[in-house]
Amino acid sequence: MTSNSVGWFEIYVQDMDRARQFYEAVFSVRLERLDSPDIEMWGFPMRPGQPGAPGALVRMEGFSPGGNGTIVYFSCEDCSIEAARAGAGGGKVFKDKFSIGQHGFIALVGDTEGNMIGLHSLR
Repeated sequence: MTSNSVGWFEIYVQDMDRARQFYEAVFSVRLERLDSPDIEMWGFPMRPGQPGAPGALVRMEGFSPGGNGTIVYFSCEDCSIEAARAGAGGGKVFKDKFSIGQHGFIALVGDTEGNMIGLHSLR
């Protein structure tokens, strides 16, 4: 493998408008509609040449959100800020910011669709 392990992520949703509002509010970003036949996709800001993986919210017939088998971690300056926004934006804070030792801090939150996501920061 010559690059980062994760090349793309998708977060499945049932109510795209509700999910978009949640993620745009939590991360103070605008998601962009991606062209795809038969699938509704809204991409997070993509910065070619920068570290990290791009990804999108996806609404596709036959695929449902929820479960905690896979957790996507979003990089943050201070994950307590985004965790507070998640709670205020209709999500749920499962675990407030806590230390993971030399690797920084994480918080675990639920989005409006039942997905658990992670928030990671170095401070």
